[in-house]
Amino acid sequence: MNSSKFFTLKEARIGNNCPECYSNDSLELTLKQKLIETKFYKAITEETASELLCHNCELQIFPVSWTDDIERVVDYHLRGLKTKTKSTKLKPIAWGLVAICVVALSAIVLFATGIISI
Repeated sequence: MNSSKFFTLKEARIGNNCPECYSNDSLELTLKQKLIETKFYKAITEETASELLCHNCELQIFPVSWTDDIERVVDYHLRGLKTKTKSTKLKPIAWGLVAICVVALSAIVLFATGIISI
C-alpha cells in the first residue's frame, strides 16, 4: 500500500502566451507538494512540482517549451508559495508496534537483571 501522490497547494491563471497555440489568458499553473502514505505512516515531503496547462488547446506545457517570460512568472509564484512543513505522522498500527516493542524490551531487561522471575 505504499503510495505517493501530489496534493495541490496553489492554482493560478497566468497571462502569458501559450507556446503551442499562442492564446492569451488560457494558461493555468498548478503547484503541488508530495505526500507519501504507507501502512505505518503518512509523510509530507519538501518536494514540489509545477504543472502548466493550456485550456485553449488542452495540452500540458512541459518546462522544455517554456519561454523566459513563463519561467519568470513560475519563479515568482514559487517564491510566494507557502509549502506545508515536512512532517511524519504515525498511524495507530505503528504506535501499537512501538508499544509492543517497549513492553517486550522492558520485560527482557527486568528478567535479565533478576528483578522479575518466573
